[in-house]
Amino acid sequence: MNLLFAWRYFRTGQSVSVINLISRISMLAIGVGALSLIIVLSVFNGFEDLVKGLYNDFYADIRVLPARGKIMRLSNKQLQSIRGIRGVEAISRVVEEKAVLNGAFQTIVTVKGVDSAYTAVTNIDTPSHIMRGKFLLGSVENPSIVVGVGIENAAGLEVEQYQYPAVLYLPNKQAARLTAEEGLHSFIVKPTGTFAVQQEFDNKYVFTNLPFVQFMLGMQPDEYSGVEMRITGNPATVQQQLQETLGKDFLVETRYQQNMGLYRVMKTEKWFIYVILTLILVVAAFNIIGSLTMLVLEKQKDIAILHAMGATKARIRNIFLLEGLLLGVLGGGAGMLLATLICQAQIHFKLLKLGGSTFIIDYYPVAMRFPDFLLVGITILCITLAAAWIPAYRAGRRSFSLKST
Repeated sequence: MNLLFAWRYFRTGQSVSVINLISRISMLAIGVGALSLIIVLSVFNGFEDLVKGLYNDFYADIRVLPARGKIMRLSNKQLQSIRGIRGVEAISRVVEEKAVLNGAFQTIVTVKGVDSAYTAVTNIDTPSHIMRGKFLLGSVENPSIVVGVGIENAAGLEVEQYQYPAVLYLPNKQAARLTAEEGLHSFIVKPTGTFAVQQEFDNKYVFTNLPFVQFMLGMQPDEYSGVEMRITGNPATVQQQLQETLGKDFLVETRYQQNMGLYRVMKTEKWFIYVILTLILVVAAFNIIGSLTMLVLEKQKDIAILHAMGATKARIRNIFLLEGLLLGVLGGGAGMLLATLICQAQIHFKLLKLGGSTFIIDYYPVAMRFPDFLLVGITILCITLAAAWIPAYRAGRRSFSLKST
């Protein structure tokens, strides 16, 4: 019954054009707020998925590091124990170290020596990331390197037209003096490929084979900087099993823990955007307050008749409360529906392009998620309910008489 009264007032009950105009403006404002929230959050989701996808192609599902220091020892028995854990599909042993790469120019890099299983752990060797050449790492006697596109430019390397001898300098940990002659080992390496994942990696990493880096650093065959692995199932469960198997001398990190700063920043940015755009809905709420207050004044005679017929104050209050909710639900629903159509058009037709040509894609990515729609819907209901409560409560408390109206 209350909803019928509210719907009647919404549809035909507003004879004063100013009240009707304010009601439609409040609905429009709610719709614009819902539209903005859904579109911006969906675009943010698209960029978030893109960035996470790039990081996921470079970082392994789980990484094992030494709890102290930079080097850890893993025996064949321990490696077999890791392979025997349920959910571990592939493991790769790696060694990382700072180095100097000298091509046509000199630049500082991070050399990552990996074994043959590394391409089964990450997606670094896929055609979408190998820009030139191939992912070939050579051997101890004839080492090859795969460099990031930023390093290729910084060092002046020509992967497809090999003109300059590239020399890799790695620290000599047994050196008595830190001089250029004694403090560094050098070896001529051949660039065989260029990768492009994300600028952070492209300007930092050089890949080569694991035995070569171990030889240059004077490491034993069972010494590594870390072990990376691809897993299936719940990462937390596999992480716990690995930690129990390896003990407290090793640190086991999931992909989230490897990039905790990145994930926290993206989550914070999304909540910040949500709060800022919610202010549009708060502004629209003032229109709802004004519209319902004027409607209460217009419907004094109706309220007096309802009181005479035995309507309680709670019923009067609920009628105008539902009137406000109708404004919010219809406006918000229309806004979310229009936002869905716009997002679908962007997904299928790539209508809105990114400026410039240096990014990995040339259009705004969009990813719609049900929790975002649910969050926006609940936000609209809460704001409109709070805005409608003030005039609805006053309408229920006030007493109107037919003589005065």
